[in-house]
Amino acid sequence: MLISKILENVSAKKSYSKDIDINNISDDSRKIGKGDMFVAVCGAVADGHAFVETAIGNGAVAVVVNSSSDVPCLAKYPDIQVIEVEDTAKALGEIAANFYGRPSESLNLVGITGTNGKTTTATLLYKLFLGMGFGAGLISTIKNYICLEERETINTTPNVLETNRLLADMVRAGCDYCFMEVSSHATVQQRIAGLTFRGAVFTNLTQDHLDYHKTMDNYRDAKKLFFDHLPQTAFALTNADDRNGNFMLQNTKAQRYTYSTRSLADFKTKIIENTFEGMTLQMETNVTDKGKERYEVSTPFVGSFNAQNLTAVFGAAALLCQGKGIDNQTILTKLSELSPVSGRFEVIRMAGISAIVDYAHTPDALKNVLSTINDVKSPDSRVVTVVGCGGDRDKTKRPIMAQEAAAQSDTLVLTSDNPRTEDPQSILDDMAKGLDKNRLEDTIVIVDRRQAIKTACKLAKSGDIVLVAGKGHENYQIVGKEKRHFDDKEEVIASLSSKR
Repeated sequence: MLISKILENVSAKKSYSKDIDINNISDDSRKIGKGDMFVAVCGAVADGHAFVETAIGNGAVAVVVNSSSDVPCLAKYPDIQVIEVEDTAKALGEIAANFYGRPSESLNLVGITGTNGKTTTATLLYKLFLGMGFGAGLISTIKNYICLEERETINTTPNVLETNRLLADMVRAGCDYCFMEVSSHATVQQRIAGLTFRGAVFTNLTQDHLDYHKTMDNYRDAKKLFFDHLPQTAFALTNADDRNGNFMLQNTKAQRYTYSTRSLADFKTKIIENTFEGMTLQMETNVTDKGKERYEVSTPFVGSFNAQNLTAVFGAAALLCQGKGIDNQTILTKLSELSPVSGRFEVIRMAGISAIVDYAHTPDALKNVLSTINDVKSPDSRVVTVVGCGGDRDKTKRPIMAQEAAAQSDTLVLTSDNPRTEDPQSILDDMAKGLDKNRLEDTIVIVDRRQAIKTACKLAKSGDIVLVAGKGHENYQIVGKEKRHFDDKEEVIASLSSKR
């Protein structure tokens, strides 16, 4: 593709002298080949401007740099096409979109953001639209999908080049819709720049990622950036039960809608029955041509947090299907057929014990899962919780995680999560600071996660509930810089099998 086509909608302070063809584009100098364009982005770990000469050596014929960055090596390569822009990260969004044919404009792209519930909401929307006969794609923490084809995932929200590659593949595969998790890191790092969204969903905001954002205000504002940049043609659907829901809508140009399980909203759900086998919900909306509509829905999902996720799914689906001949009854019939997402309140019943594997890795998520367990369990059932905290991540939430777990568990086992480069025992010591002396004496601390799960299952008796929290769908554990196979679900099954 010619440079002139690649740079459409990109404001350049200094531009190329020859309009040459570009074979490929990358912001990683190691992936540059002959005839490629290198975009030097200032990342969280390294500054791409330091690798411009490496990229040229690997075959780059054009480079995009920040006008404020000093790149003296360029003087040695007069034949290299140099484009100077104010912000290479932002420019990369437009460059990637242009290079791949602006695929987001050919899809109904919906982004889901929030601390908890992103993966469940995005995945259920993807499965719902597949079930209604549409071609659909998914970009998520667990897996990426192009219709039914699975693609591996690395980050919650991929690099903008990878995102556009995926979206272009979705368009070629006949997808009509794509549902995408949008992280706070992605908005700040311009990883969604250049994308055109048909809709956005906000789930909730609770403490997380303060190692990166430093303050809750910064974290909240990063989420809000997504809504601030939505076009008038999009919808913005936010959780009215979260105090930040209305804040997300303050400056958006999009059409505004709300959902709730507790207050007045455009999409409202009431839990009629809640058991370990599932829920019966009353779901209603006034976003219709016929006035308020009310439906009763049975679902295998459990807990008020899942009722909120399902309400968000219903709301987004109803808004996307307006004017397309698909009524709310059809949407909710298909919604009732959906099953829980892997590692999200996944129940394993063996030896008279109900074990729950859940991804809860924030204080609020852990509180919600334990509240659900205590709401549903029988009075004489005990709750045994296994939980840890990730290394090289927000340290301030560690004592809070222990507090939340202790408050709603009969027995608490603290253990490793993904310690990464931190000392696992040091992480557990941080968690223990959230417990008073009496509770700490009753708490079991086991660094080895496998042994911790075995101990919890051994302590549980028939009728008890074992919660293994923090890793959910993950089938690995990161120790140091090594990723080792480890699956909470496999460990639970192995431990409970020995009790038979």
